[in-house]
Amino acid sequence: MLWRARPALLALTLAAAALGVVGALRPPPAPTVDLVVAARPLDAGATLVDGDVTVHAVPVAVAPDDVPADADVVVGRVTAVDLVAGTPLVPGVLVAPDAAGPPGTVVTAVRLADEAAAALLRPGMRVDVLAATPDAGDGRVVATRALVLPTPTTGELPRDPTSFGADSGPAPPVLVAVTPDEARALAGASATALLSAVVVP
Repeated sequence: MLWRARPALLALTLAAAALGVVGALRPPPAPTVDLVVAARPLDAGATLVDGDVTVHAVPVAVAPDDVPADADVVVGRVTAVDLVAGTPLVPGVLVAPDAAGPPGTVVTAVRLADEAAAALLRPGMRVDVLAATPDAGDGRVVATRALVLPTPTTGELPRDPTSFGADSGPAPPVLVAVTPDEARALAGASATALLSAVVVP
């Protein structure tokens, strides 16, 4: 009986050896690094909470620089641009920690309907922000003498939020310092109306 089992044992031994050779030839998995990314779509001006961000492992070869690996680091920060799920939180997509307005104000991001006009605004300008809907006639003022703050430049933003490097998309919104009540009014108006800005003294 032993001689009958020998061919089967030999076949098993050869198969195991072949698998070992294949395993040895298979390249090791690419090294990865943990990055904090948006867990869901986020509007500009949103204050990040735990459920807004997650940690995702990506290959080192395509990982952008200077992205935190700990979600707790960014909780409480404010988004400077619209983000889609999976966007790595590279420098520029969040309002700088030291970006602050006068006492009693908060910083929020405003997406103006006219991007060309938005590009003409400069830090230090004061603007009235108006909200208008097609069926409501004249726009209403939702923020008065909002202070324009420095906004991340296009070069600081990820060129492709999902694949870490494609087209940049729309221009970033304008960062302004407004009162807390005006910030809430702006958040509500941005969902239903077109926003515009008028430079004031």
